[in-house]
Amino acid sequence: MLAPTELFQHLLEESRQAFFVYSVSESRMLYLSEAYERLFPGARRDEIDADLPKLLSYLPPDDQAYARDCFAQLAAGQLHDDLLLRVQPSPDVPLRWLAVQAHQSRASDGQVLLSGAVQDVTVEQEYLRNADLYMSKKNTTLEILSHDLAGPFNMLQQLAEFIGEKTQVLEDPQVQRMIQVMQDTCRDSVKLIRDFVDSEFMDSANVELKRTREDLAEALQQMVETYQQGEHLVAKTFTFSSTHPHVYAEIDHNKFLQVVNNLMSNAIKFTRENGHIAVGVEQHPDHVLVTVADDGVGIPARLHPVLFDRFTKARRPGLRGEKSTGLGMHLIKTLVQLHGGSIWFESQENVGTTFRIHLPTPPAPTPAG
Repeated sequence: MLAPTELFQHLLEESRQAFFVYSVSESRMLYLSEAYERLFPGARRDEIDADLPKLLSYLPPDDQAYARDCFAQLAAGQLHDDLLLRVQPSPDVPLRWLAVQAHQSRASDGQVLLSGAVQDVTVEQEYLRNADLYMSKKNTTLEILSHDLAGPFNMLQQLAEFIGEKTQVLEDPQVQRMIQVMQDTCRDSVKLIRDFVDSEFMDSANVELKRTREDLAEALQQMVETYQQGEHLVAKTFTFSSTHPHVYAEIDHNKFLQVVNNLMSNAIKFTRENGHIAVGVEQHPDHVLVTVADDGVGIPARLHPVLFDRFTKARRPGLRGEKSTGLGMHLIKTLVQLHGGSIWFESQENVGTTFRIHLPTPPAPTPAG
């Protein structure tokens, strides 16, 4: 029968995860399991100390500084979350995702150690990111369709009201009942459309965030491109701009894009035909700034102080009669704050409105001892 230590060693060596123990104090690997050689074909465990700089070069350039900061924080005991890293040894090799679970500890002789495991999670990440992309496109398409479908119903309701006024002189109860049915059907249809879309957003505020490092520039550009495909449906023009090709932030992908989607939805509601709606993202040293701007009818000054209140008095129908629950802006602010960010706006009647979202980026790590 195998001894407990021998059995444990056998389990470590046969696992798909690569287990490691690294001495921060001595800058060398004390233990590395066999799975490391399966994760990196051609690599050898006994050469790991010499290979460490090369392994860092396997990360895309945008990720290398991020990885250095994370491992510095781990070494200093300041980071307790798992890491998700992209790896691509060469351009002709498909990109892979590695999950790193590690924690800092001290040995009996005072050495600072990092111990943990590395696992290839490429399949899981590709599935999740495809799902995120689908969800983002689904939410954007729902917003476009909701405005496109609600418009004709609102127009029919207004026509029914006009016809009702003109036919009152006939004093025909049957005609009045039929007109009333038309009005009720149109009103209920618009309500059903908006309730369906709003429920998608309101339900999300009650779910715990799952934040990962995401390229906001790429995600927002994809969202705006979906809106651009529906420009002819809502009679608006959409544009996107970014100060950098890649802008990274720690966000819950679906929930943050729902925030931007709802800001876009509001912009569509209160922007006249042939108006312009612009989404932008800016990279700053200590934060990321996201903007959603329109040249619509603006928000009356008297409503500014209460816009983010729960069941706010600032709720008002859109230009096509779209209803408002009064919860949308409150939930937007709640989700932004859950991300550790803040949101504010500038608006002037008949000029337009600009919403700004400030997302802090992690501070530089304290150097490890």
